[in-house]
Amino acid sequence: MTETHLEKALIGGGCFWCTEAIFTGLRGVRSARPGYAGGHRENPTYEQVCTGSTGHAEVVQVVFDPQEISFADVLRVFYTTHDPTQLNRQGNDVGTQYRSVIFALDPAQEVTAREVTQEIAASGIWPDPIVTEISGPAVFWEAEEKHHDYFARNPETAYCSAVVAPKVAKARKMYRDRLKV
Repeated sequence: MTETHLEKALIGGGCFWCTEAIFTGLRGVRSARPGYAGGHRENPTYEQVCTGSTGHAEVVQVVFDPQEISFADVLRVFYTTHDPTQLNRQGNDVGTQYRSVIFALDPAQEVTAREVTQEIAASGIWPDPIVTEISGPAVFWEAEEKHHDYFARNPETAYCSAVVAPKVAKARKMYRDRLKV
């Protein structure tokens, strides 16, 4: 069986360790790779992005099978597993590198992103206005290997215990029917 029908989504919902851990567990997701997008420096490092001076956001490139999970559903999970009302931050992670962002990879994704954003805003899930940036395609720079599967490899670190684990637990509870077996 060939996987030529797979699609990609490029999303940033704060720290990429959280986003990667959430999407890795979903049925239909073939991979969730942490990285950087939306900046002006080629091949940035984690340390450079953390300064906030490169313009990049921490993102995850989600490769998914649209026959199992649609792009719209990828975005619904995205919107309900981070706070899209916080401008340039997620909790104590502050800076443009932690902004909520969707890099639409084609015009159809942009239309879907705008529709799902309106749907989520109208649902009342978030009492404040959604500030997620919807942007056009961006170059994806894969993060250093030490950031891949970070939560799975480091669940006991203070950040993972305090920040990542609760988000992953929330996602697993909300999307129990979509989890990989």
